Amino acid sequence: MIRWFFKWLFRLAILAVVLAVALLLSLNTLARVYVEHSIHTQTGMDAEIGRFKLGWDTIEIEDLKIYNPPSYGGTPFLDIPEIHIEYDRWALAKGSLHLKLLRINIAELDIVKSTAGRTNIFELAKTPRQWTGTAKPGVQFRNQTGYDFGGIDELNVSFNRAKYIDLQNRHNDREQTIGIQSCVVPDVKSANDLAGLAVIIGLRSNHFFDQFIGQPRNSASLKSILNLMGAPL
Repeated sequence: MIRWFFKWLFRLAILAVVLAVALLLSLNTLARVYVEHSIHTQTGMDAEIGRFKLGWDTIEIEDLKIYNPPSYGGTPFLDIPEIHIEYDRWALAKGSLHLKLLRINIAELDIVKSTAGRTNIFELAKTPRQWTGTAKPGVQFRNQTGYDFGGIDELNVSFNRAKYIDLQNRHNDREQTIGIQSCVVPDVKSANDLAGLAVIIGLRSNHFFDQFIGQPRNSASLKSILNLMGAPL
């Protein structure tokens, strides 16, 4: 009788583990679909995620690809092999999104000029669709998510290359290697804390981005990309 009891108890334990794994896989699938949908809702761009893993206090995204809308030829916009996030779950329980680590590996950023003469990063620089009004970014983030932004203890950025694609004149197409690996920016609270990183990117890219961000109205570049990733800067 005891042997029979433990035999079935063991079987039930295995079944529980299998169900837990299946549930976790389902949650990861649902979370992946939700993130893809959120990117499309906020930017109008289609997104594909190769792998999404939600842990107890971590989020791992692999092979994220974001595509330009049809007005920009449906060309790629961002190719990101990895986003790794470590968050403070206790702060989250208290209503604050505090990231201990945000590691982003950007394989390629494609800047596209449409046949109508518009440039995609300028469109991205506009207020995200779900962020309306004139409130400050922190207030906008709280209104949208219900959480305060508690900052990023460590931002780790790798940036491989950038391309410029001119759909009006393909002879203007060019590519620039950036070659930044694991550049660490500590204690990020606002876009101002990214100034040093922006300088490094400018120097390593041989000022490839100057023509796009040199004018005041074209000031959104790295800030807008991080906003797309979910950092409310």
